[in-house]
Amino acid sequence: MPAAACHPIAPHKKLRIPEWYVSSLMLDRALDAILRRVKKLDRRHDVPYLAGYSKDGKTIYIDRHMPRSFKFRGREIATDRYLILHEEVEKTLIDQLGLHYLHAHQIATRAEQAAVRADRIEWRAYDRFMQRYVKRIGDERLVKLPKDLDLKPYRDEHDDDLLRRMEAAMAAGTLPPSIDRAALRGGIRRTRAALASRHRHGGSAKPARRKTPLRRGGARASA
Repeated sequence: MPAAACHPIAPHKKLRIPEWYVSSLMLDRALDAILRRVKKLDRRHDVPYLAGYSKDGKTIYIDRHMPRSFKFRGREIATDRYLILHEEVEKTLIDQLGLHYLHAHQIATRAEQAAVRADRIEWRAYDRFMQRYVKRIGDERLVKLPKDLDLKPYRDEHDDDLLRRMEAAMAAGTLPPSIDRAALRGGIRRTRAALASRHRHGGSAKPARRKTPLRRGGARASA
């Protein structure tokens, strides 16, 4: 994990309260500990809803069009660390505790929000910046998808429309040569089949509108 994503000052400051108390500095250290454990950060692909993770959880994906920072009250705020925190917490809760995506997403969002506020950044300013890029990226053609992107969030969001677009991008032959098209196509089709089955048994196959505006860093926490 790049050192630039961590806060080099936090480990050197002495806490003035017991370490088990609620502390912005301790939260900053905890976030740095998570960042150091990320095996791979990939910013070379198109990622639906800004960020995601590989099926095995070893790679965190951030959309290649997402800026690495934004300005807030004269400060340059690096954003990768908060997106990574969200994705790591979410993936762990889904894989280790078996939580439904929407539940894991809520908890991950609270962690992301706490980390942003601990760094003295206004959540609304951070959210406004994120939402701008969610909309822009969400409207683009998905032409460079990660071959091992975990599709569970999209399945749990009932986002059949997005899955169709992903499949269309593959059918158009616009993916990099290194991607296993057959494996990715199979995963998308199985996910769509699961959606159809759920619909037949009383579920809804209507594409969700919730995840796009609530993405991984936004008004979702205040909803």
